[in-house]
Amino acid sequence: MFISREQRYNPAYSVIERIYIGVFGIPIVGLRIRTRNIFSIIPMDRTYQHILDAGSGTGVISFELGRRFPLASVLGMDQREAAVRSGTHIANTIQADNVEFHKSSIEDYERNDAFDLLVCVDILEHIKDDVAVLKKLYSMAAPGGILVLHVPAMYRRYPVWKKSINFDVPEHVRPGYEPDHIRDKVNLSGFSICESGFTYGFCETLANNISYMITRARMENKLLYAIAFPFLNLISLLGACARPKNIGAGIYVIAEKR
Repeated sequence: MFISREQRYNPAYSVIERIYIGVFGIPIVGLRIRTRNIFSIIPMDRTYQHILDAGSGTGVISFELGRRFPLASVLGMDQREAAVRSGTHIANTIQADNVEFHKSSIEDYERNDAFDLLVCVDILEHIKDDVAVLKKLYSMAAPGGILVLHVPAMYRRYPVWKKSINFDVPEHVRPGYEPDHIRDKVNLSGFSICESGFTYGFCETLANNISYMITRARMENKLLYAIAFPFLNLISLLGACARPKNIGAGIYVIAEKR
């Protein structure tokens, strides 16, 4: 299944970009890797009624949540008006009745004990006071609610074998986290950790590294990247949802509000 093909209805994209997305899905290797990983770790032995995608952008994960959990209401929350507007347009176009979008920062959203599943994917590295955001997510979680968190790790294998500090990405206030560091912050917020570990195995990291070499995480060389993307996505699929033991470019945490 192609992730995020609904983004072909995003009015921010050109006609050519929409056609490309209709064929291949959203052409962002790292986003595709993170999305596959997130949906492989969401606890499926529960029933979710109210789901939050915190920092949703235009809704790649929000729409997938809506498809996977058709009986739940999904709220995509983002502080960028353009992203919320695009997500809402897509939801109306594809008649995703259980998905809606709201403009707000996580810190400013006022709704407590509301969500039984909260998904937060690669957002904390953008926020200086990340503990405050985690505490806010805790207050928004219903009793027994599950937080599925993903952040970049402090280190990755780059370009292939060498251990290096994670990518320098615009708008990041930190390159990533050490496993103990992010677990401590989650515990400090009030959540109880159920499980944690690394993401991005060898093939996923290799594909993501080549992607970074082309774009420098600054959307450079778009034509070259468009040509390379199907092959990079295929490479990442060869080792999809790996759980490296010692080093991976991402870290996941599953936690519960007990």
